[in-house]
Amino acid sequence: MLYQIVEYQRALLAPWAACAAEVTNALVGPDSALAHFPGARCVAAASGLLWSLAKAYPKPAFGVTSVNLDGRVIPVIEEVALERPFCRLRHFFHDRVGNCVPTGPPERPVVLVCAPLAGHHAVLLHEVVESLLLDHDVYLTDWNDARRVPLAEGPFHLDDDVLQLRAFIRHIGAHDLHVLAVCQATVPALATVSLLASAGESPPKSLILMGGPIDARRSPTAIDRLATCHPLAWFQHNLIHPVPEQYPGAGRKVYPGFLQHAGLVAAHPDRLVGRHWDYYVDLLRGDVDSARAHQRDCDVYNAVLDIPAEFYLDTIQTVFQEFRLARGRWRVGDQLVRPQDIHGTALLTIEGEADDISGRGQTHAAHDLCRGMAACYRRQLTLRDCGHYDLFSGQHWRTEAYPAIHDLIRNHADAAR
Repeated sequence: MLYQIVEYQRALLAPWAACAAEVTNALVGPDSALAHFPGARCVAAASGLLWSLAKAYPKPAFGVTSVNLDGRVIPVIEEVALERPFCRLRHFFHDRVGNCVPTGPPERPVVLVCAPLAGHHAVLLHEVVESLLLDHDVYLTDWNDARRVPLAEGPFHLDDDVLQLRAFIRHIGAHDLHVLAVCQATVPALATVSLLASAGESPPKSLILMGGPIDARRSPTAIDRLATCHPLAWFQHNLIHPVPEQYPGAGRKVYPGFLQHAGLVAAHPDRLVGRHWDYYVDLLRGDVDSARAHQRDCDVYNAVLDIPAEFYLDTIQTVFQEFRLARGRWRVGDQLVRPQDIHGTALLTIEGEADDISGRGQTHAAHDLCRGMAACYRRQLTLRDCGHYDLFSGQHWRTEAYPAIHDLIRNHADAAR
């Protein structure tokens, strides 16, 4: 019933949002005659803010269309490499032949970016994709909104994520492959590489884990404490709702995106307020280009998806209540997840000192589990004054996290060659 009430609210706000958008568009831009009337900017800013607050936020496009390589603008091709009901494996690469880019040098390293299934769409990692594309071919796990997955496709559990990721790695090929996982995705990524190693299959050249709950017992955050202070039945009763009839996934039990968004806003109100305020101020100043950039940030941050109920409840139980990976008790099917079996794969863990989603030491705990790796293959990096979202966007990503990732991939790619 709650889901349907939210849908009614969205429907009521839609006409107001559309009207506010028309007013804003009519009053901004140098080519608009109305923009030169006294007070036009104030009205445009107020209506723009109303539109930003009231509108629906669909999944944004990645918008990665080109890269600047050695002074040349080279188009980027985006394709779906593999399609699964709950996830698409997207592939981003340069159109090197069409732009007369030499093809003689060795192939560029391949990076698989594992996006978390934890509320936001994978487009939240667009800056990661843009950075990596300069020197790598990039694959990305792009999650589908569970409300758009028909009930006939069946459930999707945490173990299914591991098996799906293993299928993606096999499809790409582990030769010169580097796996980069962010936030919640670090857990299935480590489990997948562990299963490949235990089975004697070729593992990726490196595994990079950023801000994830490998061992949520360390420095527990508010999210960790919430998971441990309530039984699993509490989450099932209070946070799980069926998808309404108007969507393809009607009847599917999900953890709705609007509840996740409410939790994100409660945890980081400054991020949401700051984005809307910057957009308002830009319109007030008449800076249309900056306003559009800030609106793009709002579009990406506010766009959320529904998570399959069974996946969410599995994650709560396996990762945050029973700590099965950290305790060596996680079985995927009949296979025990054994990170100690990983050999010949470099491990880099990156944490933010001010991360209030994945606490200090939770990601670095992977080093204790991957004890079969030589010490020279392992590195920890903690970024000072860095929050969770700063790990994969903004100044910390560009100047600290990405250079470390780039160096790791380059060194191990050169060694492999």
